[in-house]
Order: sequence, then structure tokens, then C-alpha cells
Amino acid sequence: MLDRLSGRVYVAIAASIIAGQALIEHFMGRVAICTCGYVKLWEGEVLSAGNSQHLSDWYTFSHFIHGFGFYLLLWLFAGRLPIGLRFVLAVLAESCWEVLENTDMVIERYRAATISLNYYGDSILNSVSDTLSAVIGFWFARWMPVKLTIAAGVAMEIGVGIAIRDNFTLNMLMLLHPIHSVEAWQAAGQRR
Repeated sequence: MLDRLSGRVYVAIAASIIAGQALIEHFMGRVAICTCGYVKLWEGEVLSAGNSQHLSDWYTFSHFIHGFGFYLLLWLFAGRLPIGLRFVLAVLAESCWEVLENTDMVIERYRAATISLNYYGDSILNSVSDTLSAVIGFWFARWMPVKLTIAAGVAMEIGVGIAIRDNFTLNMLMLLHPIHSVEAWQAAGQRR
């Protein structure tokens, strides 16, 4: 039966999951958009009140990489499932992460263990945009050659690491097992 569902059905399910994510975050007290009152396409200042509040920022690249990772994991462990169902599972995983990431517990962990001292969570707009970035990453990994996907992921990690002394790898490292020397190096880069 899952094989017979149309692409539109999978897209509708994924859209419903994302709408549910936004609704849950609303009931969690997340703001819809930046409290500044406007929406920017890009917020390039990491240590600003606008970071994680607008459509995209330096951490958007991490969400593309989430999509690459979800595609890989689902290909490895659920490769026999229809691609539409794997897509829905990837959207569900990213949406769950976004909700978890915006809980007080995780926000406080970010503030305590990473350079994100002024992080108060994502706006709903930014959170949904992060999920859509993972969707783009998933389909990029699906349609592009493996070597190109790997190269894109490495380039994003290196580029963002050079630009802001943070990236997906460092963010996860510091969230799960903070290292004082890494935190000091990151903080020194933010004061430039």
C-alpha cells in the first residue's frame, strides 16, 4: 500500500508534520517572527538578537547537513521503504529535533555549554525554515552524486567553521561534551 501512495500524499503528510511543529512551538511560547518586528532573508551576525530569528543564518548550513544525514541513515537502514516514506520520516525527525531544540532544557544546555550565551531559542519562522533546509538537503542527497553531496557537506562545515568558528560538528561536540579549549577558541573568534 505504501508503494501506491502518490508523491502528493507524501508531500501533504510532510507539510502536516511541519505545520504541527509550528503549532507545538506556538503552544511552547515561541515567537512567530523576530521580536524586532520584521523578517530578513539572512542574519549574518551570530552574536545578535536576530540570530535564529529570521529565515536563514549561519546555522542554516547545519540543517542542510541534517538532510544529508537523514537521507544516508534512511538509505542504509530503511532503503527498501519507498522514497516518499523515507522523506516523511526525515521530515518527522527534523521536526522533532526542532521542537526538542526549542525546549527550555536544550536552550539552557546551549547557553551553558556552547558559545551561544545569548541564545533564547528559534522563532517559529526560523525553526520551520530550518526544517525546510533539511528537506532541501535530503533531496540534494537523493538527486546528486554521492561525491558531490560529501563535498558540499565538507565545504559547508569548513566554510562555516572558518567564518564563525562554529559549525554542525563543533555545535554537537560542545552540546554533548564541552571542551574548554574549544569554547575559548570559539569565544575569541566572536570578539573579533
